[in-house]
Amino acid sequence: MTEAPPLRIALFTLESLASNAAVKAFVEAHAAELVLIGRSTPYRAATGGAFGQFWRHLRRSGPRFLPYLFVNFVLPSLVARLRGRQGLADVAHTRGIALLQVEDVNGAACHAALQAARPDVILSFHFDQIFTLETLALAPLGGVNIHPSLLPRHRGPIPAFWALQEGPGAAGISIHHIAARIDAGKVLAQRAHALPPGISASTAARLLHEAALPVIGDVLRLLTQGKAEGNAVPSLPYCGFPSAAELRAARRHGVRLVCLADWRAALGL
Repeated sequence: MTEAPPLRIALFTLESLASNAAVKAFVEAHAAELVLIGRSTPYRAATGGAFGQFWRHLRRSGPRFLPYLFVNFVLPSLVARLRGRQGLADVAHTRGIALLQVEDVNGAACHAALQAARPDVILSFHFDQIFTLETLALAPLGGVNIHPSLLPRHRGPIPAFWALQEGPGAAGISIHHIAARIDAGKVLAQRAHALPPGISASTAARLLHEAALPVIGDVLRLLTQGKAEGNAVPSLPYCGFPSAAELRAARRHGVRLVCLADWRAALGL
């Protein structure tokens, strides 16, 4: 029997402390299969730019949320620049993988890059833009997302926080098809993951993204063999960014967004 050729993968991600280590490990393990890496522009005009995002988070979540944003998104970028590094760009260049700076994943520039790369599948790994069905159709196998929660629980952008709120046994990872509704596609694989007690939501996010690596490897093998079958999951409420009141309640129950370990990790210590 002739062995199926390896998948051609277009990887889309947003650089942050929460996923940088896991994404780098994935790229190094699957470099031969990657035909494109799409790196989201975090402060793009469509989201209001840096000031617009800052103001929106401050109004909704209050000042307690700002250290989370700084540690996960701002500080790692500043440290990399001071050390003369370009993060994912350096990894892509070393491995000879095309890198696209993504302002609009559904725009003409991204569509042209996907058409040129001819991926079999689009893989979203901590990506902050929503794919349209038109974009997903540019890959024969559509899109697959790595989500650090036990779907359908904790759909949304900060699932580790909500899992810690729920308590022990609530954390895990899911690999699912990308559908029109956010984090609501058929689940291809899922695994619970026990978290150490007392950790922050930021540390939990790093651990969960890293825990997803062996699972996504299994899913990619099944996709290559044409054996990946998804299971529909019931619909549960979307868990967005927490409000200021929800953050205060979480703090009373010992759930923190960041801790000293996160600051050290962001500084590369």
